[in-house]
Amino acid sequence: METLQAEALAAIGDASDAAALRTLEVQLLGKKGTVTALSKGIREVPNEQKREYGQAANAVKTAVVTGIESRRAALQDAAITAELTDDTFDVTLPGTRTKGGTLHPLTQVQDRVEEIFQSMGYHVFDYPEVEDDFHNFQALNIPEDHPARDMQDTFWLESGHLLRTHTSPGQIRALQEYELPFRAVFPGKVFRYEAIDASHEHTFHQIEGIMVDKVVSAANLISAMKICLSEIFGREVTIRLRPGYFPFVEPGFELDMGCLICNGDGCRVCKQSGWVEFLGCGLIHPNVFRAAGIDSDKWQGWAFGMGLSRLVMMRYGIDDIRHLMGGDIRFLRQFG
Repeated sequence: METLQAEALAAIGDASDAAALRTLEVQLLGKKGTVTALSKGIREVPNEQKREYGQAANAVKTAVVTGIESRRAALQDAAITAELTDDTFDVTLPGTRTKGGTLHPLTQVQDRVEEIFQSMGYHVFDYPEVEDDFHNFQALNIPEDHPARDMQDTFWLESGHLLRTHTSPGQIRALQEYELPFRAVFPGKVFRYEAIDASHEHTFHQIEGIMVDKVVSAANLISAMKICLSEIFGREVTIRLRPGYFPFVEPGFELDMGCLICNGDGCRVCKQSGWVEFLGCGLIHPNVFRAAGIDSDKWQGWAFGMGLSRLVMMRYGIDDIRHLMGGDIRFLRQFG
């Protein structure tokens, strides 16, 4: 080990530039590096010698890592010095002006929505985009033969998992993980095999909300939605509730918002109706509580799933959802 350390440090000191140092770093500390092999070799050492061997191997690795970092800093300093002493380099020339980046409109609106709900005492949780069948369907009262599965064309993976079709699996995960009562929202990206048009995308964003307590009513839900939308748009918005079917709530509602693109006159975003289907909501179905291991006779709750992408469209007057994921820098610069 002492010989290896001495040879490694000598080679590091002889590295002439950053590229050579990087190559040497891989040879020493990469997955198949000679220093890395020392740590793997502890498996062949007798038990009574493992402690001493491990300490020695770690000492070699620490010395090599320190040596590489020191040499890298020295090379960087040398490069800067060379530029400053170069007669052709004029330090008085003005720098190249660059434009700063901006937050994506989806990020801006998501941050604002999280801030609003946090001010009302909600937690913000983050859950995986790749889900299993249990959390995405079965625990949400959608068994394998349920026709509601046909409403969500799905990207399935070879492993049997899927790209989540909604943020609703967060309901189950939160109910399983946290002590009751609680209230929380969980925003994120969702995926569906959709026919793409001005108001539909295969990849879009939602935010799920849930509130669980001993006594909960739809009035709590309506109040939270009114506060959130009014804060987002800076004025009172017109909403309406319609009966709606969602397997994981009972009763279920569709919440529509008056279209802010056309002010209710009709456009392609609202499909000439003057209303935009904004979110689904309702009181949590007892089967969902049971799937999460919670007594539905003792606890009640409500949940909603809001389209963040559509919220962004309403907030900024965007008439085509495809702009949001299109990556056109000319579009994004408008939100700086």
